[in-house]
Amino acid sequence: MPDGTMTAPLFQVTPRAFAQVAEIAAREGRPQAGLRVAVLAGGCSGFQYSFGLEDAAAEDDLVLDNQQTRVFIDPVSLDLLAGAQLDWNEALIGAHFVVKNPQAVSGCGCGTSFSIG
Repeated sequence: MPDGTMTAPLFQVTPRAFAQVAEIAAREGRPQAGLRVAVLAGGCSGFQYSFGLEDAAAEDDLVLDNQQTRVFIDPVSLDLLAGAQLDWNEALIGAHFVVKNPQAVSGCGCGTSFSIG
C-alpha cells in the first residue's frame, strides 16, 4: 500500500493444496479444471465448506493460480473466508482439504462445518 501498511491476503492456498488440485483434476481427465471453494449455509454449526472441480471461473470470482492449476472463490464465500488458508492434510483417517479460517469461532467434529462470531 502507498502508506507502507500491509494488508492480509484475502485467501491463501498452500503448495500442497495446489498440487493436490492438479492431481485430482488430472485423475478426473480434466487437467485444465480448477477447484471451487465455497461456503454454504448448513452443516451442524451453521456454515459448511464445499469443494468441487469446475472448468472455468465465474466473472466475479477470486482466482488464485500457481501456474499448474487454479482455485476459484465467489465473492459471498470470500467474505466468510477472508484471511483463511486452504491446505491438504493426509492422516490415518483419510486425506482431505482443510480450511484454516480465522473467522471460525467454533466447528464440529466432521471438520467441514463452522460458525462465525
